Amino acid sequence: MTTRRPRPQRSVAATQAGAYLAKAPEFLTAAQLMLDAGYLSAAAGNAVHAGTSAGDSISCVLTGTVSTGEHSDAATHLGAIGGNGRQAARTLRQLLPLKTRAEYDPLPVSPADASKAVVAAERLVALAERTIAEGSSR
Repeated sequence: MTTRRPRPQRSVAATQAGAYLAKAPEFLTAAQLMLDAGYLSAAAGNAVHAGTSAGDSISCVLTGTVSTGEHSDAATHLGAIGGNGRQAARTLRQLLPLKTRAEYDPLPVSPADASKAVVAAERLVALAERTIAEGSSR
């Protein structure tokens, strides 16, 4: 029998979901502006940050926790939640591979990858907004 290593997480008040989400549109707007200006690495990097902020808000409202481990742990954490968390995990997994390329790798981010990142971040932010609205109406 294999023992699963617990994913690093911390408890947060579900009421903080809005505070986590507040950062996501800021990063998303920056990603969109950078994409329009042709700054592809900045667009992808900001899209990743928008996605992780949105993912944290979803986790917060649904479980009262956020992942504190590696970025890949955040997607795993979201996926284990189910429902909107599972959908968020799929989208976050599309974004996370671009983090290293956008922020640390000397290779450029392609126009197609930057555009896909911004679209994925838009979907994730919209999902977070819906999830918080649904959570507050309970």
